[in-house]
Formats: sequence, C-alpha cells, structure tokens
Amino acid sequence: MKARQSIYLFFLLAVINGCAVSENVNNEDIDKPISNEFQKQSLLGILYAQTSTEFIANNMQTFAAASAHLDESIFDSNWTAALEQINNFNEKPPAIILDVDETVLDNSAFQARTIINGLSYPNGWIDWGNEARAPAVAGVADFLKEAESKGVKIFYVTNRVAELEDATRKNLEDLGLPLDKDRDVLMMKGESGWASDKTSRRALIAEDYRIIMIVGDQLSDFLPRQETALAPEERKMLAYKYRNMWGSKWFMITNSMYGGWEASIYDFNYPDNENTATKLRMENLQP
Repeated sequence: MKARQSIYLFFLLAVINGCAVSENVNNEDIDKPISNEFQKQSLLGILYAQTSTEFIANNMQTFAAASAHLDESIFDSNWTAALEQINNFNEKPPAIILDVDETVLDNSAFQARTIINGLSYPNGWIDWGNEARAPAVAGVADFLKEAESKGVKIFYVTNRVAELEDATRKNLEDLGLPLDKDRDVLMMKGESGWASDKTSRRALIAEDYRIIMIVGDQLSDFLPRQETALAPEERKMLAYKYRNMWGSKWFMITNSMYGGWEASIYDFNYPDNENTATKLRMENLQP
C-alpha cells in the first residue's frame, strides 16, 4: 500500500506541476537554466499533450467554436477582439491574431527531449526551432484556411526570438498554413525592438485591421503582460472579468506543459532548487 501511495503522489505532483520549462521557454530571457529535475516532474503534463485524445478533441473544439463565429465577426463592423482597438475601426478589413507556440505549432517533442536527454532549458531550444518540424496543433490548419478564404488576414504574434524567424516561417509554410507574402505577418520578439509584452504588436496591427479574434495559450496573449503577472487567485478573477470575450472573440488553447499558470505559483520568480519549488507547489494545493 505504501508503495502504491508513493507512486500516486509522484504522479499527482507531476500533473499538478505541469512543465517546469516555464513560460520562459519562449517568452523571457533567464540567466540560468532550469534544473532538469523540474522537467522530470512534468512527465504527465507532456504525455497529456502527446497522447491524450481529450487534448486533441479540446483543441478541435476550440477552433470549431472560432469557425462558428467567423461570419458574424467578419460582417459585424462593430466587432473587435482587441482591447487596444477603441475608435474608427469599422471600415478596416478583418484580421485574426494567433500566438505560435502551443497555439499553432506543437513543441511537445522539445519538452519530451528535455526529459529523455537530461537537458534543461535553454539547452536545445534554438536547435529545435531551427529544425522547423513542429506539427500543427489539431484543428488550426482547417480554421486558418477557412478564415483566409473569407478574406481575413492572419497574423502570428510570437515571443520566439527573432533569430528563429526564418525557421518559423519555413515551419508554417511546410504545414501549408496561411502566410502573407505582401506584409510581415510573423511578428517575433526582438524584431523592431519588441519585448515580451504583445500589446504594442496588437496595437500596430489594429492601425490597419479590425482584429476579430485572438487565439493563444497564455493569458498574456490577450492582455497586457504586466496585468497578468498576478497570484493564481487574482489571475482566475481576470478570466471571469472577461467572461464575455471567451468563446466568441478570445480562444484559449490548453497548455499543460508550461506557462504563466506555473510562474504565478512562484510569484514569477522561479526558484533555483527543487525543494523550494516543491514547497511552493504544495502550498498552492487546495484540498
């Protein structure tokens, strides 16, 4: 019985912890690698992303919901999904903004490598990006092709570093995803001085387009980054505050592997040892 309880506790911690390759994987510069011991505890979070039928169904359901609102959002000139868009947008052509990692491209293979090869971020991340072989998230390709066919401009606003722009472009093109040739629609972190916060990039798009939908896997894909750097309970309140946006203008993809949800447990200051991390995680359990 004790052995069974120990195994159960290990996996419970794993699924709660998600992936310790944090939001920093794509969004932040960090001055030290995250311990591989953290990655090892992410096993179930990664397996959920790679093997779960429910995960596939949830993603397809999300993009189906977005598709169901396409016509309405295109023809309603008062419709906008961007908080940055306030006045004089009615006559602008429609556009959709998507994050890239874990929204359009599935990087779970990189996460798996960190466990199998005993690596820790940032080791291997640039190499993985340059391979340009991440598969598409379930449901995204059909949705984007439909949107493009209806005259919607597709923008990819990502916190991948600018160094990966060519490889990311190739990855998207190889998957047959819409990628405009006449305008730069792949907007990278570090390009044109852009930092991790995506507000300025959304505002730039809003100058020329009416943003009808936003799709992402992080709260900061929809809101100013600083407004999301809150404790877990306060972040939950933000979800409720914008309840009228979800499922019609904003579409969230589940990410069990890393993100702001985990960073908030550490007050956005990742611990440098496993014991501290485990203590903070346990303190956030709500029996």
